[in-house]
Amino acid sequence: MQNIVKTFRHINTLEGYSYIILLFIAMPLKYLLGFAIAVKIVGMLHGILFIALLILLVLASEKAKWGFKKNVIFFIASLVPFATFATSKQIKNYE
Repeated sequence: MQNIVKTFRHINTLEGYSYIILLFIAMPLKYLLGFAIAVKIVGMLHGILFIALLILLVLASEKAKWGFKKNVIFFIASLVPFATFATSKQIKNYE
């Protein structure tokens, strides 16, 4: 089985990019130019990545033996733009 912590780190990064694209590209396209399909496409992708991130967070947490505080930090980072890129370095230490 491949390293679940490494997979979590990759999904963490992809989810961060999808969030940035959703907030700073797709939403302006929708609200400024009326291009609503951008939010539907990017929003769906971001939603799938976010769910995958949460599942992988649980699995990686069990494997790496992260405490409650570390899990909360990684979860909150997934809600704050650009924060997943900072936590990616922390996750790499557990690979």
